[in-house]
Amino acid sequence: MSPGVRSVEWVRSEVPFGNPLIDEVEHLYYSATAPKKGGPSLKRLPAVGVSRPPSRPGAPTSPAQAIAWPRPITPVFPHPLDGEGIWAPAGPPIDKGQPVLVSTYRPEVDYPGIVAYVGWFDHTRTAIGYYPGRYEPPHAAVRGPMMVPSSQRSRLLATFNGGFTYVDGHNGSTDNGLVNEPLKRGNATLVGYRDGRLDIVNWTGGRTTGPDVAWARQSLAPIVENGRVNPALNADPNSPQWGYTLGGVTRVWRTGVGIDARGNLIYVAAPGQTVITLARILQHVGAVRAMEFDINPEWHTFITYSHLHGLDPTEVGPNPMQSDHRYLVPDDRDFFAVYQRSPGPVTVPFT
Repeated sequence: MSPGVRSVEWVRSEVPFGNPLIDEVEHLYYSATAPKKGGPSLKRLPAVGVSRPPSRPGAPTSPAQAIAWPRPITPVFPHPLDGEGIWAPAGPPIDKGQPVLVSTYRPEVDYPGIVAYVGWFDHTRTAIGYYPGRYEPPHAAVRGPMMVPSSQRSRLLATFNGGFTYVDGHNGSTDNGLVNEPLKRGNATLVGYRDGRLDIVNWTGGRTTGPDVAWARQSLAPIVENGRVNPALNADPNSPQWGYTLGGVTRVWRTGVGIDARGNLIYVAAPGQTVITLARILQHVGAVRAMEFDINPEWHTFITYSHLHGLDPTEVGPNPMQSDHRYLVPDDRDFFAVYQRSPGPVTVPFT
């Protein structure tokens, strides 16, 4: 990370009352620099994926693809830009299907310059691993390599950031049956099962998971349940259940993950979002259950990988504070790696 970001993290963790001090400074800064309504509309969307269809009618090219792919994202604007909401592959097909798709669209008419970046992962063709970073979670049972293991990079498809830190929500996590931090009741929990299924649940169990779970990662309360935005978001968006850092109403970069009706994972990153608008984006792109992940411009990271000339990373969504080689070198925070599915039960490979 850059020296500035490292300095902020150091103040948070080492200086007495440093965490609330940084929270207040960030709240003032991001409130003052929040995006203003209106302004000129974009003329084109950022290119994402291996190839970008020239217009809306271009996506999937066969009946089999049409069944497997998610529906195109319905544009919010009456005059969509070329490719808006259309899914594009982020790598080669696997078993005649696409494991990772990406798309962009403008989520709010009042903010025509804001773009949401969306990733979709086919749970039948991918396996997802959850990795601790150098400092987060703070008490990892196995700290591991803190990056994608070298032995697994030949099947690496994508990586993306984790959720709120433990101190900001007592967000528990487990890996391969070992508890990093105890799971907390009422927290949204992204769960990866050993049989390859994924889900987001409102945790009602104990401090750890059962033997059928490969990993679990919590992050605050659910923001979408049963296809609907959590009504508590509108009731009290400033509630600590949406995170002490910036609360829920300051417009800033936010990320989140959701599960669609077929059990596939969706990742979203977008600037200028409140927790409510993030929930609406996830709902709009097909999530029936969703949770907020890390926020602030330092942390959003979604990277896809091609293997034409070695491992070639591509960052989806601009973040000048993070390299596209993040997660290929040890990182301070936890993250997820998306792999090509291999036979047998899903586990998190640390070597």
